[in-house]
Amino acid sequence: MSSKKMLNFVMLAFLALGVSLTGCSKKAADTTSQVTGTEGAGASEPLETEDSGIMEGRTSGPMVPVYFEFDSSSITGEQVQRIETNADFIKKNPDLKIRIEGNCDPRGTQEYNIALGERRAQSAKTYLINLGVNSNQLTTVSFGEEKLLLFGHDEISWAQNRRDDFVIVK
Repeated sequence: MSSKKMLNFVMLAFLALGVSLTGCSKKAADTTSQVTGTEGAGASEPLETEDSGIMEGRTSGPMVPVYFEFDSSSITGEQVQRIETNADFIKKNPDLKIRIEGNCDPRGTQEYNIALGERRAQSAKTYLINLGVNSNQLTTVSFGEEKLLLFGHDEISWAQNRRDDFVIVK
């Protein structure tokens, strides 16, 4: 092997080693944030959450997030079973307060995504109420594209970001 090829091989090996060792560190969730969201006519609430264990998305376990099709706020298909699971849990725990957080993928304008996130959260709230959940247990907020789970520019990432999270609040 020529010295030039050997040098290229060594440089490539060091580059690969450096990339594999440096990766992105996971950032701890800040659950003490006092950011407020919007609901209805501008009411706000602290965004503190109870430490109940996050299972999927940013949803408090044992509830699960509900996912949406592109540019939609309709709960359809297998998502019906997911929201029914959440309704059962909420009805069995009448002292809990649940914040429904509407989220979007990063496509579209910020204003559009905030409105779509609000429609998604309101759609889930209405669905839960129709399943017998007490409306006093539920609040909504839209984060639009502000709380992405995945930052890729592909359908898998976008699909994970088009969701409602169900968070137990203090």
